[in-house]
Amino acid sequence: MEPKRNYQRELDDIIKGLHQRVPTLLLHSCCAPCSSYVLEYLSQFFAITVFYYNPNIYPSEEYDRRVLEQQRLIGELSCVHPVSFVEGPYDTDRFYEMAKGMEALPEGGERCFSCYRLRLEQAAALAKAGGFDYFTTTLSISPHKNAQKLNEIGQELAEKYGVAHLPSDFKKKEGYKRSIELSREHHLYRQDYCGCVFSKAEAERRHRSQQGK
Repeated sequence: MEPKRNYQRELDDIIKGLHQRVPTLLLHSCCAPCSSYVLEYLSQFFAITVFYYNPNIYPSEEYDRRVLEQQRLIGELSCVHPVSFVEGPYDTDRFYEMAKGMEALPEGGERCFSCYRLRLEQAAALAKAGGFDYFTTTLSISPHKNAQKLNEIGQELAEKYGVAHLPSDFKKKEGYKRSIELSREHHLYRQDYCGCVFSKAEAERRHRSQQGK
């Protein structure tokens, strides 16, 4: 059995090895709150393009709201190096095709892992096409997301597309706590479900259950 990897330490080592060089990073973002700390932290060392690709989000009004919050945050946040924004296609059919047969699975399982891969693969392909030095995702900042799985998928895609994956576990070093602080400072909309129709239904069931207690 392989020893558990410390992805934050691996990231620290990469940053130390930059020696003031400023590489380009394509950062897949799931939402503005999760990206807040990540942008504050990584923009000290990288020139970042935020890639907003989340075809899982339901409904479309929710998607639009999250896109606008992401753009607003980028405009407001004080970053050391420049941060730009690219919106990917809102191709919901691709998400539902991916989720076929896994609709009833609980949140945090294989359906979510496939969703990680869907979004990270799009990021890896764009990073390769755009000549970026690295790609990664903000998803590992969430205590509800599996950082090990995210990094395993990221590394697989790095080998497939020939572009470096930046290892991460952004919840470390109190990253998640800082994201909450920044969300308050910027009055960001913090959603109460991950994004897809399945996670929304699960959140609504939890809410009804809590009300019934």
